[in-house]
Parts: sequence; structure tokens; C-alpha cells
Amino acid sequence: MKWERAQLGLLAALAATVPVSIFACEILLALGGIVLGIRLALRQTRLGRTALDTPLLAFGVWTLLSASFAAEPARAHGDSKKLLLFALFYLATEVLARGEDRERVLDALMLGGLALVALAVLQHHFLGFATLDRRPSGFLGHYMTAAGVAMGVLLVAAARLAFGPAPAVRLRDFWLPAALVAGVAAVAALDAAGHPLLGTRPFVAALAAAAAALALSRSPAVRSAAGTLPLVVLPLAAWALLVSQTRNAWVGAVAGLTVLAARRAPRLVWVLGAAVVLVLVLRPAEVRERLTVLDASSRDRYYMWQAGIDMVLDRPVFGQGPGMIFQVYPRYRWPEAPNPEQPHLHDNLLQIAAERGLPGLAFFAWWVGAAVVAASREARRSWAAVAALAVLAAILVAGLFEYNLGDSEVLLLTLLLAAVPFALRRERGAA
Repeated sequence: MKWERAQLGLLAALAATVPVSIFACEILLALGGIVLGIRLALRQTRLGRTALDTPLLAFGVWTLLSASFAAEPARAHGDSKKLLLFALFYLATEVLARGEDRERVLDALMLGGLALVALAVLQHHFLGFATLDRRPSGFLGHYMTAAGVAMGVLLVAAARLAFGPAPAVRLRDFWLPAALVAGVAAVAALDAAGHPLLGTRPFVAALAAAAAALALSRSPAVRSAAGTLPLVVLPLAAWALLVSQTRNAWVGAVAGLTVLAARRAPRLVWVLGAAVVLVLVLRPAEVRERLTVLDASSRDRYYMWQAGIDMVLDRPVFGQGPGMIFQVYPRYRWPEAPNPEQPHLHDNLLQIAAERGLPGLAFFAWWVGAAVVAASREARRSWAAVAALAVLAAILVAGLFEYNLGDSEVLLLTLLLAAVPFALRRERGAA
């Protein structure tokens, strides 16, 4: 059916642009929602119930209540528009319920992830993004956002190689990642020449079109080329993550890889532990400066967390309001804190409690718990569910040290993968 194929193409394009452009993602999400609405109106599909419906509804309602009771309700309600991004969960649950389509959308995610990590590596080695003050951000606005998405893409590629069918790869099948990396190199060259937008905008448009074409293609040659993506993504994402010098993403990646290792073969956890110890012993330059909790960044986190606790104690029910931390932080800031201002509290749980109160935190924990349980139950049936479980674990662990779900790109990646186990259940129900 033409509307079903249009929905697949749009979701694949969205998945590919998550790592490179939030603007493109939001446009594609809106278009995908329109197509889903048309299909619902034509009774070509239906939205089934999931275990996440109630906690999502409760979290959304409480967010709006918190905004209403904020010191600046208009500003807080403006920030609450991020709730619209949760529509991706339902869009993805419908599309990913078809096994072949699920593979194609996740291939598209790795295609976009390859673009992100390739540009980050080029930025580090050739464009001077090699210091703590200037770290590679790829196509995204901030290096921490880029590191968070690279972490997720790395785990998806690792899960595909560890639990998916072994790809029958030939050298000529690498034309797809080779063409993508060549395009990224052109973007980097234009950036170095002082024309970043001249390369980025056409590249993002071409990437979205290529992802849609990849998902809709029936060519065996294209499918074989897609099978090479995780082989290229895994090492490049690992290197991009290392040179990002972003500690929360390192810790999250280790947590996600531990989940994968434990499910593949428990003894691999010891191998992973040995690899981490080896890195700590060798202390490469990218790691050496970050192996401390006495730097200004770590001290600032300690004091901002103390301020966050004070915010929760002051307003435990409705919180300060969504998006209000920047405005109220000076009032709660401890004198010892190095920075006078903070846009957020660098911790998912504390941020949500401070913004939306303890009930908001409870609803968020309910949603996360239901998503993790669903992924764990489905992990034995599909590599995609194992990937979802690993990414959820990584984002939650990294989120103890960074408000990573405040980044729309990371949130969209989380929602896309959180839909996988529910899509698998839907697929079995339709079989």
C-alpha cells in the first residue's frame, strides 16, 4: 500500500537524520504523523495499547500542570512542547512491527550514525577539535549531544553484529559506507574553508533521501551494502566516542556493552572489564585529562546537584516548572559553585524532580521501568530488542551525570528504540 510505504520511507529518513539534524527530524516526524493519521482514517492500521501508555499520559499531564504552576507559566509551557516528540514512539511501534521494515529503519539509523561519527573523527584529527574547550560535535550543536548519540549508534551496531545474522560481506558491498564517508569528507572540507552550511544542508537532504530509498529498495545489492554498515560504524563510533572526551558517554557505553556481553556470553563481561582496565593503565591522551573528579566540571556538578536537591525540597509537588532551571538557579546556587549560571542540572532524575516535582519523577521512573522490562522480555527474540535494552541502559547510566534526555536527538533515539519490543509484540499478534 502506498501510504504504508510512505510511512516506512519517512521513518527511515527520520532515523537517519536523528544523528545529524533535529530540524529535519521534526519535519519528518510531522509528515510521518500526518501519514499515520491518514492510514488510521482509512482504517489501514490501528494503534494498539502498550505498557507505556499510562505512564506517558501521566507524565505529560503532570508536565503541563507543573508548567501551569511555574513562576513563568508561558515560558514553562513553551518548553513543554517537547512532549510532541513522544509521538515518535507510536509512529515507530506501527512501522517497526513489520520485520523487514524494522531492519531497514535500523539500517537507516546506522547510516546517519556513520555520518555523525565520521565527521567527529575528521573534526578531531584535521579541523582542530582536539581540546577540552573544543571537542568534536559532528553535525550537532554540542559535543555532549554528539557523544550521546554516538554511544547509542555504537551499541546498535554492536548488537547487530553480536546477535543478528552474520552478513555475507564482499569487498564490493562497501560502496555505501564509502560513498557516505566521501560525502562527509566534502562537508568537512567546506567547513574548513569557512562554508559549513554550504555542505551541511545539501548533505542532510541527500542523507534523508538516501535513507528513504534504502528502506524502500528491493535490490539485493542495496541490501548487501546495508549489511556492511555495522562493520564500519562500530570502530568509527568507538573512536569518535573516545576522542569526544565525554565521560558520561564513556560510562554509559561501558554499561550498554556490559548488557550486550552478559546476554551474549557472561564470560565476555570479564573481557570487557579487562579492556577497560587496559585503557586505564595505558591512559591515552584523550583519556588522561578526564581521569579525575577534582576538575572544575566535577566540582560544579557536585554543587549544582546540591542546588537541585534544594529546589526539590522547596517545591516537591509541582517543581520549578519545565525549562525553568536556568531562571531559578542563581537563587539556589551554592557560593562554592564555579559557574554562576546553569541551563540544567546534569542529571536526568534530579532535573525531572526539580522541574516537575516528585510525582513527575515517579511517572518518569514508571515509564522507564516499563520500557526496560519490555526490552528485557523481548531480547531473546530479536537482536533489535537487545539493542534497545543496551541503549536504554546506556542512556540511563550516562544520564546520572548528564541531562542527556534534555537533548532532543538523544530523546528521539531513545523513543525509536523503546518502540522495538512493543513492535515485536504487535508483529506476533498480527501473525
